Amino acid sequence: MKILLLMPDGRIHKVKLGPVTRSLREAPLTMTLLAALVPEELKAEITLADESIGAVPGDGAFDLVAISAMTGTSHGAYRWADHFRARGIPVVLGGVHVTLRPEEAAGHADAIVTGFAEHTWPELLRDFAAGRLKPRYEDPRQPLQGLPMPRRDLQKPFGYMMPNTVFATRGCKGTCDFCAVPAAGFGWHTRPVHEVIDELRRMPARRIAFNDVSITEDREYAKELFTAMIPLKKKWGGLCTTRIAEDHELLDLMTRSGCRYMLIGFESLSAPSLQGIQKGFNRPEAYADLMRQMHDRRILIQGCFIFGFDHDTRDVFRETVAMVDELRIDIPRYAIYTPYPETKAYHRFKAEGRLLHEDWRHYDTQHVVFRPAQMTPEELDAGFRWAYGHTFTLRSMVHRTWAAGLWFPVAFVGNLAYRRYMHRLQADAERLLPGRA
Repeated sequence: MKILLLMPDGRIHKVKLGPVTRSLREAPLTMTLLAALVPEELKAEITLADESIGAVPGDGAFDLVAISAMTGTSHGAYRWADHFRARGIPVVLGGVHVTLRPEEAAGHADAIVTGFAEHTWPELLRDFAAGRLKPRYEDPRQPLQGLPMPRRDLQKPFGYMMPNTVFATRGCKGTCDFCAVPAAGFGWHTRPVHEVIDELRRMPARRIAFNDVSITEDREYAKELFTAMIPLKKKWGGLCTTRIAEDHELLDLMTRSGCRYMLIGFESLSAPSLQGIQKGFNRPEAYADLMRQMHDRRILIQGCFIFGFDHDTRDVFRETVAMVDELRIDIPRYAIYTPYPETKAYHRFKAEGRLLHEDWRHYDTQHVVFRPAQMTPEELDAGFRWAYGHTFTLRSMVHRTWAAGLWFPVAFVGNLAYRRYMHRLQADAERLLPGRA
């Protein structure tokens, strides 16, 4: 059996260096874990294709094609699904967008997988081999334990800024109104700590990344995990919320376990905006203390900010850029408020008639897809690009990263990568879909 595991191009956060395309993100675990879950008795030949960093073998002779779709990549997922089905090759669609919009996805696939796939994917493959493929497979909500080591050997070398990824938790306890995770009903799950530690121990890489939505969401679990990681002497990065500053014991354990990098969603400098998206635990007046605590522990911060909330005026861009410099956010990242399908924000905007369109290609946090409350779509897009342009000047980059000390080269290279992305962003010819805004 020949199986193609495909992730369509997300079109964001990557750089091209000559013939090499490198994603600025960590390597996704979706394909490598699915590859590891293929039952051994099928003796399958597995090909991985991430269109964001390489070409898709569209003319390949495959028995089955499985495509994972986020909302922003669903258009490409459907295009590839239709392509392979036209060639007589059965297609399976899964991923968060399929969970959010199963009926839509089913029109492009022979089978769909909703929810997690750790238990349904092997079942699906055995059914396919026996000629009894069902049209839909749903997550049985079994514990995330006893998982195999992902097939990292199959991913493209040098394709990702951080090639070695692992996960300890799945889902999120938060209820942010724009986020697809609560909308998809993923809930909150943890892997047994000893299994995570065993996987880390078996990984030869010294530097790794956790792709958890919020690795410190369950503080007691995080403390157990970080304590067990200390002897491994790994250097790692991940994602957490601003609430990390409230627990000094957890912060110290995180540091001792080798944490050197954290992505934190600050989102906004406006308390009313944060309350509006159900992220009121973020307190703008405490951001400076959080950054001080992180920098005192030599942890680099990628700080994420979102533009387009209902309380945002045209001043938000200038104010945010100034605060990013003042806080010395090591690697800033900006996004446009995006109401993913079936989220609370999506239903609110749809009821208010504020959605510009439902062309999922632009639901990627980098394009305006709704009508803001206090500015035009054009002003939101222009301000978003202005913020990127002013944040990634050489002067601002040096000012924010010089204090990183020994980690200055890492922080500065990260900024250079986003500076290159900024130029690609400014050259995007399809910022607002014509005739829609």
